[in-house]
Parts: sequence; structure tokens; C-alpha cells
Amino acid sequence: MPVARTVTPDGDVILLVSGESAAARAAAHAQDDDLTAVIEITDVAPVSVPHRIRGRAWLAGWLTPVRGSDRAACAALLAERRPVGELLGMAESLEPPYAGRPAWMMLRLEVGEISVDDLWGAEHVEPEALATAEPDPMSPHEAELLQHLHTAHGDRLGELCGLLGSRGADAMTAVPLALDRVGLRVRFTGGAAGAFDVRFDFPEPVADICGLRRAMHTLFSAASH
Repeated sequence: MPVARTVTPDGDVILLVSGESAAARAAAHAQDDDLTAVIEITDVAPVSVPHRIRGRAWLAGWLTPVRGSDRAACAALLAERRPVGELLGMAESLEPPYAGRPAWMMLRLEVGEISVDDLWGAEHVEPEALATAEPDPMSPHEAELLQHLHTAHGDRLGELCGLLGSRGADAMTAVPLALDRVGLRVRFTGGAAGAFDVRFDFPEPVADICGLRRAMHTLFSAASH
């Protein structure tokens, strides 16, 4: 498992890995870009719900160590994704020592192919799309928000059954499954239809927590009426 990872403006994936890892050892002995590799990412719902895996993604390409002048720029990108203190503690060991293997190594995956299989379906994604994608503003807060909804607002989630029409039933249990800037996905279980997911779109995409509070208030108000 990488300690940290990020995506460059060109769509390459930068990984910070232990110098003792198999990936670091293989990359150190590879010639140029002849080392092929696949990153598999598994997305697991942060709440307890049947079938918790929300999706998987596979990024295939060519793995090389980050060298020369690129090291400083890549380290700065990684620091944006991690608390500064954690990377500062590794700063000296990021540079190869005079003898032996470095404690940490930065690797670059030049992405050639991407496959995604998630709640929206299975498809191939062009590497250029990864380079231009913007992080969802809710992503850093999603796990905490879903857990809070599940533990503190189960009754309000249950009211969403009123928006399901003929599929709604009082005996169903509603569990928040996914949250992003455009909506909330809820998994309903216990009804005659079995388990199924419903996505509740917000009136407009939200950009921050304040916008999310307004969107959730609008959604719950519609359900209660």
C-alpha cells in the first residue's frame, strides 16, 4: 500500500512507497519504462450495509522511479494530499542514501488504460479524463458525514421512503451509501422488493458544507411533506 498518492496535471499517478516494497525494488532495477504495473483501487462504503463494496478501478501503465528535477515538484504535490508533518518526517529519507536502499521512494505510473466498475456501471475511462478531473468537494468529508447521518439521523433517512412512490414501505431500513456534490445515494432493505439503491439529486451541485446543509434540509423537508 502506498503511503500517499496523487495525480499530476498530466494524468500520471505519483506514489510514495516504502523502499523495501516489491514495487520499489522492481522499479529500481527496471530499464526505463519496461516495467508494467496495475493499481487496483477498492471503494468500500464507510457504513455497515450489505454489499459494502461500492466500486473498483484499475489503472494500468508503466512504473518508473521519480528522478532528477521532478522530485521536488512531485513531493510538493504529495504534500498537498497529506498532513505536512507526516511528509516532513520522511524528508531526509526521500533522498537516496550514500549506501543501501532509500527508506522511501517516489514512483510514477504513466497511465495507459483505466477501467471502472462502480454504482453507475462498468466502463473504460480515457487517461486524459483522469488528468482533467476535479476532486469532488465532498470527498474529504464523505465518510464522516455518512456515518453521522447513519447514527444520528436514521429517522430522517427513514422518511425518504415517502419519496419512493409504490416502492416505499414503512418496514424498510434506509442506510446512506454514498454522497457527492450532486446527490445522496441511499440503500433500502427489508421491503417486498428486496434491497435496492435510490439516488436523491440535489437541486444544484454543492460546493461546500454550507451548501450541503441547505441541500439536505431541502431533501428532508420534501420527504416529511
